[in-house]
Amino acid sequence: MTTTEWITDIALVLVVFRQLREARLDHKTFLIPLGIVAFVAYSYLDSVPTGGNDLVLIAALAGAGAVLGVAGGVCTRIRALDGHLMIKAGAVSATLWVLGMGARMGFQVWVEHGGGADDVARFSIAHHITGDQAWVTAFVLMAVTEVVTRVGTIYVRSRVRSGAAAGAPAAPVLDRTA
Repeated sequence: MTTTEWITDIALVLVVFRQLREARLDHKTFLIPLGIVAFVAYSYLDSVPTGGNDLVLIAALAGAGAVLGVAGGVCTRIRALDGHLMIKAGAVSATLWVLGMGARMGFQVWVEHGGGADDVARFSIAHHITGDQAWVTAFVLMAVTEVVTRVGTIYVRSRVRSGAAAGAPAAPVLDRTA
């Protein structure tokens, strides 16, 4: 793994650890993780391979990312306090986040330094996966999907929690000042 890949992966893991301590739900809650995955997508997604079963691999890992993201977003506590929404990632949310990010990092380290390259090559041949770019795309889209669905789930829950539903009394709002 390159230094940039390590920094990016660690930054994504730290995003959820930042939320282990309760804080105001603000634009940074959404923009920081979305900015990181936008950088990752821009850096690593040159094309989406469509040969063989590449799209099946990509869809499977993106689906796993979506499940982890939605589950992590649902398991993140959002509450009102003094006219603001507060957010706190619990143990389940943090575990899911680290599991997703850690699985990708672990796979990459295993392939590059742990002798897994031959196993992945055999798996790829047996399952008609056309090459390295399919794996890169699948794992990048898994990360992007996990982040986007987690952030999206938190956003939707914050809107519901803030009383965006019709007829709700004055409710806390997303903090636009922090």
